Amino acid sequence: MSGALLHTIFDIAAWLAAAAALSWLSRRGLQFPAQSFELPYIAALVFGAGVGAYLFGSANLWLSGQSGIARSVEGALAGGIVAIELYKWSAGIRLRTGARFALPLALGIAIGRLGCYFAGLDDFTYGTPTALPFGHDFGDGVLRHPVQLYESAAMGLFALGYVLAVLNRNAFAITNGFYLVLACYGAQRFLWEFLKPYGTLIGPFTLFHLLSLSILLYAAFMLATAPKARSVHERAVA
Repeated sequence: MSGALLHTIFDIAAWLAAAAALSWLSRRGLQFPAQSFELPYIAALVFGAGVGAYLFGSANLWLSGQSGIARSVEGALAGGIVAIELYKWSAGIRLRTGARFALPLALGIAIGRLGCYFAGLDDFTYGTPTALPFGHDFGDGVLRHPVQLYESAAMGLFALGYVLAVLNRNAFAITNGFYLVLACYGAQRFLWEFLKPYGTLIGPFTLFHLLSLSILLYAAFMLATAPKARSVHERAVA
């Protein structure tokens, strides 16, 4: 089976897992702001994520000395955040609306990155050469850091922690789950970028280093200014 086909299969699995996560959250009795279910909100999210995915993915490709068009999950995340914040500002929405995306996002990335791993060299998400025993040969005879698996494991652990928080009715984690997953993603992605063969932009830092840091700082600000979460019993409004 080709790497491209495997990538597609895992992409589909990631979307299905995200949908299952949303269903599971609703069955737990959790409720989230109605605005995040409305068509204009979803349209802004999809548009921003699409623009961000191709803009940052392609820019990183060019900065790395390669031609073509590429997508980036981190670019999609950043584009979606910007689009939703602009939409909320224009619509006068002051509520924090992202909580319901925490678990779907973590699961989606954890599964989707497995597709990147199986896609091999063509996906350009592999790591730099390594002498470590768990280095992986993606087909060119060079052992490289399987950074896709590092990221998958990090986000999978977050998803597990979030599920436990929901089962324990942890009000802070449920209410601020989106910013917690952003903090986790930004921090781990910043670290793995040192193990990737991407072209640098400022000093030793790549475009995705700067994007990861921006996401991390955004999440830290939102967590630091979060309203006090009310205790959760049968239902939570996040």
